[in-house]
Amino acid sequence: MESLQLQLSRYRKIGFHSLKFTSLRLSNDYMGSCVSKNHAKDNDSDHDVDFAAGNVKLITTKEAWDQSLEEARRGGKIVIANFSATWCGPCKMIAPYYSELSEKYTSMMFLLVDVDDLTDFSTSWDIKATPTFFFLKDGQQLDKLVGANKPELLKKIVVINDSLPEYKQ
Repeated sequence: MESLQLQLSRYRKIGFHSLKFTSLRLSNDYMGSCVSKNHAKDNDSDHDVDFAAGNVKLITTKEAWDQSLEEARRGGKIVIANFSATWCGPCKMIAPYYSELSEKYTSMMFLLVDVDDLTDFSTSWDIKATPTFFFLKDGQQLDKLVGANKPELLKKIVVINDSLPEYKQ
């Protein structure tokens, strides 16, 4: 059986939307994440989860992204950007938690980017799996998390919140 890294490197050349989902063992780097869309069938379960609940702001254009980053910069806010997909099981699982965090940490700006709606933009951020979270200050990356790991997401938020005195709740 071909190694996962070899398979991923071959499919990455095509683009992450073309990657075939298999039952391979994934390294911890991709645990709790989706690396491709399951094309087996569409179902209505995509609509069961409100991805942009709470204080989560849905980003639908590059212009909306730029405006949100500028608003965060002016307001002195850290941005947490969730690159997600409605068909991704781990994305659906973490969406309500992400919304809860957005209501608890109001000094931070929580954004949601659907990788299928903004494919080129998502590709420019080198998204290999969903969900992928970026932590930004003044538009610059502070940290990154790949996968729907609730404890790790909270840990990164708390560390950033506690390490930057001006951002404490």
